[in-house]
Amino acid sequence: MKIAIGNDHVAYKMKQEIVEYLTQNGYDVLNFGTDSTERCDYPVYGEKVAHAVVNKQVSAGILICGTGIGISLAANKVKGIRAAVCSEPYSAKLSKQHNNTNILAFGARVIGIETAKMIIDEWLNAKFEGGRHQKRIDMISEIESKNL
Repeated sequence: MKIAIGNDHVAYKMKQEIVEYLTQNGYDVLNFGTDSTERCDYPVYGEKVAHAVVNKQVSAGILICGTGIGISLAANKVKGIRAAVCSEPYSAKLSKQHNNTNILAFGARVIGIETAKMIIDEWLNAKFEGGRHQKRIDMISEIESKNL
């Protein structure tokens, strides 16, 4: 599986550790984030990862900024993206099972590296359940189409 990762300057160190973790676990990782601690703007990286996901360059995306919120908001502006900010594994799992999220986001200032790894594992191992949840995904897509 190929995963895109994006980050701002605040999350640079955590991104490096996450890339190493994913690679060690057999994932191919495309880096769309900054490789510096020099101040930058997270929306740039949220958009880059979102486009990689919707264009099927990758199967999924992971975004990291200070809280995960800002970078996920940027990604969610791209049609077809369902990015969720998760600070614990249970929400990450359910975000995939019920909402078919295609981007996971979290904050380098909010969680530590071991929690981040647990969140990623739950999210990557979860499967979309479809059924009643598909109806809701379709409703979200309809809202998105009406508001372009």
